Amino acid sequence: MRDDRHWRQAWLELIDEITRYVKYLQEMGIEEYDATMPMGADRLPLPPLASAAHLAESGASKEVETSALSESSSGEHITVKGESPMAQKKKRVTGQAQASLFGDLAPAESPGESPLPVDETLDDIRADIGECTRCKLHEHRTHIVFGEGNPHADLMFVGEGPGADEDATGRPFVGRAGQLLDRMIEAIGMKREQVYIANIVKCRPPGNREPEPDEVATCEPFLYRQINVIRPKLVVALGGVATKTLLRTKAPISKLRGRFFDFRGTKLLPTFHPAFLLRSPNKKRDAWEDLKKVRDFLQGKIVE
Repeated sequence: MRDDRHWRQAWLELIDEITRYVKYLQEMGIEEYDATMPMGADRLPLPPLASAAHLAESGASKEVETSALSESSSGEHITVKGESPMAQKKKRVTGQAQASLFGDLAPAESPGESPLPVDETLDDIRADIGECTRCKLHEHRTHIVFGEGNPHADLMFVGEGPGADEDATGRPFVGRAGQLLDRMIEAIGMKREQVYIANIVKCRPPGNREPEPDEVATCEPFLYRQINVIRPKLVVALGGVATKTLLRTKAPISKLRGRFFDFRGTKLLPTFHPAFLLRSPNKKRDAWEDLKKVRDFLQGKIVE
């Protein structure tokens, strides 16, 4: 009887996994699921091309454990100062919690790397920012976009900077990219109100250009203070600019996404920015794999 309950629970979890994935595919506008992958000694093939509807009807789901080292299409590995390639290997999950699943890439030190107990609040930080004129971004802004969400969130998203819709409303991620982010959050069984969302810079760069180094240097201390107050279990860096800024690295997002890193007393996982996914829908499948890791980490299925 006990074994029957075990298999029944496993089956229900599998059905839930498939249902969430199909819903994600449909919401992302993906009509076909291309599960083919390059073959290799450390790669396994997925089932051939199947539609989202076929996946739902068949109730079949297979997952792949990919290469232990993050690779580019040319097979190059990330080089981490002070850490051997072997230390970066991704360990396979065998049903038991392991000390490290994806390996660590220790970033260079960032301001306040070891956060101390804080006695300030998010309101205190916002008041300290005031009507900021510390950098040139203030010259063209409409609103400061401080951030919003649960001040005690387990999950925090950090993007690059506000866009036109965000500048107009004073709220982060409310345009098309924000709507996609909302669906991504819902796909892992959460609501926007449960997470916290912020950006590297809090004023819109003109023409949606990337923030310049002096602008980042001026604004990022406020973000670090927000992180210290919220103390999330996981920070998700959205896109290359946020990832490179937070991890103090020049490595491209394609090499870093989907991996866990130690960051300011918590964990950080980079993934693609929703705006990039709108331009490159073929990358939504990769983003879904990252989201599943976020979900599993928060549920305690991945122990780092």
